[in-house]
Amino acid sequence: MAGENLRPERFFSSDPDVRTLAVEIYESIRDLPILCPHGHVDPQLFVDPLQRFGNPTELFITPDHYVFRLLFSQGIPLEALGIQPLDGNHANVEADPQKAWGLFCSNFHLFAGTPTSLWLQEELAGVFGITEKPSAENAERLYAQLSEMLQMEEYSPRRLYERFRIEALCTTDAATDNLSAHQALQNQTWAGRILPTFRPDKLTNLKNPTWRTDLSNLEVLISKEITTYPGFIQALEDRRAFFKQIGAKATDHDVLTPYTAEFTPAELEGIFQRALRGNADAGDAHRFSAGMLMEMAHMSCEDGLVMQVHAGSFRNNNRNLFEQFGSDMGADIPVQTEFTRNLAPLLQKFGNSKNLTLVLFTLDESCYGRELAPLAGHYPSVKLGPPWWFFDSLGGMQRYFEAVVETVGFYNLAGFNDDTRAFCSITARHDLWRRASANWLAGQTAKHVLGMQDARVIAQELAYGLAKRTYRL
Repeated sequence: MAGENLRPERFFSSDPDVRTLAVEIYESIRDLPILCPHGHVDPQLFVDPLQRFGNPTELFITPDHYVFRLLFSQGIPLEALGIQPLDGNHANVEADPQKAWGLFCSNFHLFAGTPTSLWLQEELAGVFGITEKPSAENAERLYAQLSEMLQMEEYSPRRLYERFRIEALCTTDAATDNLSAHQALQNQTWAGRILPTFRPDKLTNLKNPTWRTDLSNLEVLISKEITTYPGFIQALEDRRAFFKQIGAKATDHDVLTPYTAEFTPAELEGIFQRALRGNADAGDAHRFSAGMLMEMAHMSCEDGLVMQVHAGSFRNNNRNLFEQFGSDMGADIPVQTEFTRNLAPLLQKFGNSKNLTLVLFTLDESCYGRELAPLAGHYPSVKLGPPWWFFDSLGGMQRYFEAVVETVGFYNLAGFNDDTRAFCSITARHDLWRRASANWLAGQTAKHVLGMQDARVIAQELAYGLAKRTYRL
């Protein structure tokens, strides 16, 4: 039974004194509103008040690479889960979502010990009232039960948003997105706040195989041909202004390495012209990325958008899978990352500015204590993002607090974000963070490092206040 893992005091210390303190701290933050300053939920879900989730497979499996990456690692083809290849060849794709659901349920034991197992069980119990652990035996019954519930208004995206007590949900949108869903929401009376986030990676990464196409899409949006680097920069500034007009609070930048450097306008123009001709090489791409991070920091100082930098992910490591299915298929793997030297040019120019908020994330866990905590503990512009991706787990959160707090304190942290495409997992992810925070603070209180009143205040900051201030939500 899933209920065995959903006891009220789950994730708290086995030490009874610490557990008692953790429960008290958690109870003080459990029902705070949820802020989602960084995520990947599709805004189109909320445009139509009558919108419903299609079926359990579309809700729990196909949008969530945390789920299908582990199944794939056990030899289960993505096609068997109903995931479509890019070439449109449906010959091997499971067309019946109930059969894909059955395959998922019969292999649910594979998730044991992972945060995905905890999230899924909490979603089923907390959102749908299902306390059974998925299995081959109950797969058909659970599918029928969930399918019926998903057609009810109370399980529509809008009603769940309200039920989850979400105060703001930020999406992630390409710089060339026309934001039609966001604009439609702006013109409605629904009180939900769905905000875009400006992500220019497809235009700033010259290694992007569709860079020229994406540039053409940008030209269409601004109704102007882009033939020079200054024209390119102006186009990005115009798009940022449009995003901000629609409610954006932040930008998001994915880089393999956080290398930054200053280049002359002539150097950047030369790289841009070679890119236009299709002649840019790997060195050009590396330098252009560095120059663009500098440009984005400068723009954030001007327009006030929070700048998020995610580094240390070797994207699409499984090249065959990428070519067959595209990106975001669970094959992004952490790599060793260096921040102190790489970010020095940017921080020396903008790090002391009161107009820049720079939130840093990494998949190189060793960087948190070694480099990111000292950087965030010094530069006024830098905030330290929460444990991200592979470390968005009970153990990852514990290690994070142990690694960074003594150096960075609490008030240089950016709070928590769920970073998810799986909408119904939002409450589970935030609850895990709140429980992990309460448990760690309880341990510090039991050791008399913190007083109980301080621990309660800090818990509220970690759950809500830090994210609200960092992202100006």
